Amino acid sequence: MTLKQHRNMIIILGILILVISMGLRQSFGLFIPSFTTNFDITRADFGLALAIQHLLFGLAQPFIGYLSDKYGNDKVLIIGSIFYTLGLYLITTVTTAFGLHLSLGFLVGLALSATTYVVVLGAIAKVVAPQKRSTVFGIATAAASFGMFIFIPITDSLLTHFELHTSFYILCIFALAMGIFGYFLKSDDSQTISSNIDEEESLSKALHCSKTHKGYWRLNIGFFVCGFHVAFIMTHFPTYLQDGGLTSSVATLAFSLIGLLNIFGSFLFGTLGDKFEKRKLLIILYSLRAVIFALMLILPLTSFTAIAFGAAIGFVWLATVPLTSGLVAQIFGLKALATLYGIVFLSHQVGSFIGAWVGGLVYEFTGSYDIIWWCCVALSILAAAVHIGMDDKKIDYKKA
Repeated sequence: MTLKQHRNMIIILGILILVISMGLRQSFGLFIPSFTTNFDITRADFGLALAIQHLLFGLAQPFIGYLSDKYGNDKVLIIGSIFYTLGLYLITTVTTAFGLHLSLGFLVGLALSATTYVVVLGAIAKVVAPQKRSTVFGIATAAASFGMFIFIPITDSLLTHFELHTSFYILCIFALAMGIFGYFLKSDDSQTISSNIDEEESLSKALHCSKTHKGYWRLNIGFFVCGFHVAFIMTHFPTYLQDGGLTSSVATLAFSLIGLLNIFGSFLFGTLGDKFEKRKLLIILYSLRAVIFALMLILPLTSFTAIAFGAAIGFVWLATVPLTSGLVAQIFGLKALATLYGIVFLSHQVGSFIGAWVGGLVYEFTGSYDIIWWCCVALSILAAAVHIGMDDKKIDYKKA
């Protein structure tokens, strides 16, 4: 196998892993009716399970990123696949909220940290030239969104034609496949784009510089907001639409369109990130989110507006990922990319924890999601504001 073929293989396998891992993750909201109907589990209980998942997903990211930088992405991915499979299997034994929190929450959350963006993008970044990195990151993120687009209908079909337990057994097969792909997702120094590595760059020095870099902490704030949005919608959007009198088919279509349109959004903004300032593109993205959320609240809830919202929010859904990860690489280089992006992703998942859990709590107490929708508008404005004037220049490690 030539060097170019090996690098292309790493990109392709990384994309396949993201398709499966993110596709499975973003279909969990479809299981809420089954669990609340068949077990003594409320929406708040299910929301807390996903909130724990989001939190563990984030809390483990800096540690997982460090292990990837130090020992290799392939080893981390294999272990992550095993944890993912075990978590999905144990869900079939659940009858109480505690069991759901342990399996779907703790185990799957830990597995996600080892099978998604931090590890995969860290591997891809090593074999992609800097001038193409944002574009390739955008393609990888778009592929993850394609996973959402295909796995939501798959999961809906499984729930229609099979028992709940059988559905999870089938999903376990997909989780195991990630470990097989991960085994081949490795590269040595001879396969790395050497021009990407600053001679003075080191893991410890990059970590030291990140502590006082104001632009880096602004990225953390923005990604916190992104996580809040994504988790709230992923967890509660399908049931929100059904509460509004819309059919499950409309809810499934609207939810699937989020994944489909984000394929185009992630690719477009990833490509634009190689041509324009990533910081300014993030300002545009978060501003668009504020408008979309506001329109969702102001306009009457119909099949058309639900589907239109799914398409619109999908276009800006995870388009923040190639830009944010690209900014981390742009500022700090590649030596500590997985570790430093892992810290930023922790902020994302803290926001996800709050969005998933508080969304369920607000509904239980008020019987409505309106308060959370307005919070989404306000947080979008905050995220856009923090990127204005942000320092995004590459650190000169010789002077640091």
